[in-house]
Amino acid sequence: MNQKITQFNQSQKNPSIPDVKVGDIVRVHRLIKEGEKERIQVFKGLIISIKGRQSSSPTITVRRESDGVGVEMILPIYLPTIKKIEVLRHSKVRRSKLYYMRERTGRSAKMKVRDLTEAELTAQKEKKEEERQAKKESEASQKEKAPAKEEKKDEKEKATPTEESKATTDKPEADNKK
Repeated sequence: MNQKITQFNQSQKNPSIPDVKVGDIVRVHRLIKEGEKERIQVFKGLIISIKGRQSSSPTITVRRESDGVGVEMILPIYLPTIKKIEVLRHSKVRRSKLYYMRERTGRSAKMKVRDLTEAELTAQKEKKEEERQAKKESEASQKEKAPAKEEKKDEKEKATPTEESKATTDKPEADNKK
């Protein structure tokens, strides 16, 4: 039974999830379903704990302050609804659990920033470049579809007289009545 759960969790792993550590400031992109609609919700916060790191399904606790109220999310890392996790910054920490951050707010909750490694910086640059390429391709495909729509609009306008053409035809009739 345990092996089946482990195998299932291993099959659910998302390769786009980076290696996260306690003290990282991350942006979690989750897929939310509301009736028929789907949208991606972003949750940005500090990882205050990681539980079950060596198990097949570790969980992270992400905390942020919203209007003076602390909000925490406990998420399994390999949850299928998590589309991606972006590591924005690393903080210099010396503990495995940052529960003391729950009592801190504002400036006292600031942590020292640790620089990203060269590998992480290049990975972020590559992701941004891939996103730009995908965006350009989608814009190009939309531009190809747009001329076809404009041609259909032109055909409809030619078939039906517009307000201006009706107004110009009405004016000479008014002049004839005088």
